[in-house]
Amino acid sequence: MPEPDGITSGADRMVTGFASALRAAGLVVPTGTVVLFTRALAEIGLADRERVYWAGRATLVRRREDFAVYDRVFAAYWDHRPSAAPAVAVETVPIVLAADDEDAEPPDGTGGPDDGQTVAVRYSSVEILRRRDLSALTPEEWGQARRLIAALRVTAEERPTRRRRPSRRRSGGNPDLRATMRRNVRRGGVPIERAWRVPGLRPRRLVFILDVSGSMEPYARALALFAHAAVGSRRVGGVEVFAVGTRLTRITRELGRRDPDAALRAVAGAVDDWSGGTRLGASLQRFNDRWGVRGMARGAVLVICSDGWDRGDPQLVADEMARLSRVARKVIWVNPLKASPGYEPLARGMAAALPYVDQFVEGHAIMSLEDLAQVISAAPRPKEAV
Repeated sequence: MPEPDGITSGADRMVTGFASALRAAGLVVPTGTVVLFTRALAEIGLADRERVYWAGRATLVRRREDFAVYDRVFAAYWDHRPSAAPAVAVETVPIVLAADDEDAEPPDGTGGPDDGQTVAVRYSSVEILRRRDLSALTPEEWGQARRLIAALRVTAEERPTRRRRPSRRRSGGNPDLRATMRRNVRRGGVPIERAWRVPGLRPRRLVFILDVSGSMEPYARALALFAHAAVGSRRVGGVEVFAVGTRLTRITRELGRRDPDAALRAVAGAVDDWSGGTRLGASLQRFNDRWGVRGMARGAVLVICSDGWDRGDPQLVADEMARLSRVARKVIWVNPLKASPGYEPLARGMAAALPYVDQFVEGHAIMSLEDLAQVISAAPRPKEAV
């Protein structure tokens, strides 16, 4: 793989040598953190020593008690200032970033990992992409992210049904008399081998309400793809999807297409207020009056994807969320802004809805969408305090 922009071979030697100096001073510096430090320097460059310092401290140091050692080694290695740390003999070697592909050839102009002069550091581009904020993806990265999201399997929590199915084990005193008699006909009807039946299981209905307003535009497309993956993971009728902007639009049929790109184009044509304003409370009221309370949300897993910004009355949001919480199995609120450092749910709509939310989760990266899929399939738990 070519070297990242902004990092030269000489800078690679400096990075590798600095990591070796930290290890010699007693710090545990895994190879993966060195890769992250290298990529950080590719973004910020080497001109600003303060930015280099914080990039290294954020990526190479994992324990608070190691900060002092890091400071001493950094001062000695990067700034060439006197240091109380003992002098460390550092062997510098070039570092080469290579994609995690066993069949890949070594980069041009470099030897293999056994030539004694080059250290080949392997990394997984998929793992890095899983942690990237969806709003910061390049068009090339988005193409790969689309495939990862489309491959997710999203299923809701299962519920018992009235129909029963055969079971090999005794369960709740529900014998299957007809099957028991058939098994013991040759034994004169003596019930030596007994049969049992247990309640069948069926996935609960899964309902998505996706905020497609302007404030959610960087994430709306990825969340719509996640809903498309859910539609494809369940039988027809098991998943319902609505888009919320200035009004409520049902987009289940559009997302039922097999091709994700075709599904997104169909959604774009059906939703006239994409990247517009937000009337969250009025849209929730319309959902409750026409679909939700009448049956669609009863016993269902409800997933609301929104940052909570609303132009309407926050009391209306609270009232409609209270109605939903009384009929839904669980209410999951996905807010991409929750991953931001120091985030607090101060938006009026978000603050009004939060008391009626069972689980408040992030939705800013592919990794958080994978976690969301697990939350959807898990049993409810007590409401979270934020």
